[in-house]
Amino acid sequence: MAHLHRILLLCCALLLVTFEAVAQTASSPSEWRRYTVRDEEFSIILPTVPAMTTYKQTRSPYQNEQTRRELGVYADGVVYAIFTDDDDPQGALKNADKRMKSRLPVSEMGVSCDGFTGKLYTFTDQPGGLTEVFATKKHFYEIAAFGASPDDPRLKQFFTSLRFRKENEGIELTDGPGTPFEPVDGSIKVPAESVVSGKDVDRKIKLVMKPEPSYTEAARQSQVTGTVILKVVFSANGSVVNIEVKQSLRQGLTEQSIEAAKRIKFIPAVKDGKFVPMSMQLEYNFNLY
Repeated sequence: MAHLHRILLLCCALLLVTFEAVAQTASSPSEWRRYTVRDEEFSIILPTVPAMTTYKQTRSPYQNEQTRRELGVYADGVVYAIFTDDDDPQGALKNADKRMKSRLPVSEMGVSCDGFTGKLYTFTDQPGGLTEVFATKKHFYEIAAFGASPDDPRLKQFFTSLRFRKENEGIELTDGPGTPFEPVDGSIKVPAESVVSGKDVDRKIKLVMKPEPSYTEAARQSQVTGTVILKVVFSANGSVVNIEVKQSLRQGLTEQSIEAAKRIKFIPAVKDGKFVPMSMQLEYNFNLY
């Protein structure tokens, strides 16, 4: 469950700037569409096609293959994320409860959806957000939205749209970078003069979803290890752009790192009450065990 621990682990230097001061143009609920994933038990509405990454692993030859997924969308200053895992759903639910309670300030209450009981956690620190956790017979689900107050109508429409059904309707998703809510041409760089350094912003970016790059089979066979270092810009509209390779690895690991970086979901940095682009260095470590 290490991937779930990455939620909100980026340290943020928070000054007295309220998130509500950031200008937003909320998308109309009618523009949202319902999405689902094959072999999963949920469907939910989202403002655009989410980025999705699927991880599969087998701990031993005697165990079934385990699958976990990360889905995420950024729109109008809010990140919507879904984390799934089919390894010991009830155990994952208990671990999630301990993990959520370790963060302050947070409140909790019981919730239910289509016959399954779970918990809703409300985070009152800036920029605010909600997280629901459920365990079905086959999966653990963590549904999260960060970047707005708990009573924001966008968060309400997101969580109330969650469905757990045997036959889920919706657009079937596959792994990929998704469709940005505000499309950005990756070939066009954000001008260097508009990029703000982390020490000059009022609130740094807040990572919500940071997918892991895949280890290519060629790299595994060649026993390639090391670190890929990328310098990127987290743009004001929620996309990772201006990707520069500062340290590379062979056998496709650099390319895998770039693709993972593009799928990061975050709340942009804030300066003077506005979202601003901020530069940061990313490191992806590759080790063989």
